[in-house]
Amino acid sequence: MDTPFLGLRTAIYCVADLEAAKAWYTKVLGIEPYFDEPFYVGFNVGSYELGLQPEHTPPKEKAVSVATYWGVEDVAATHERLIKLGATPHEAPMEVGGGVIVAAVNDPWGNLFGMIFNPHFNLSS
Repeated sequence: MDTPFLGLRTAIYCVADLEAAKAWYTKVLGIEPYFDEPFYVGFNVGSYELGLQPEHTPPKEKAVSVATYWGVEDVAATHERLIKLGATPHEAPMEVGGGVIVAAVNDPWGNLFGMIFNPHFNLSS
């Protein structure tokens, strides 16, 4: 079956303080944004986009309806590093089967930020 979908392109996180979030994600990702405007900041992360949008009226608590997991080589080390940078724990590193390891934190603005090591993931398919 042919599908019109080309795969994931962008994950967007809404933040109350765009400048602080830009600085935090620059430190977390180790790269500068490729797009930087008052209405949107975009980072190219392994040919995928992590976007930041200003949130003018932040909710008291953010609901989690979608979890985005960013690929990393060492989930435990990345999880620990993000906690040291100001994230709060959400899901401790754990193997979920087949050598796949996941974990998640909440960024300083309450967004769920997941990490995954998946030895079966193939970027070319």
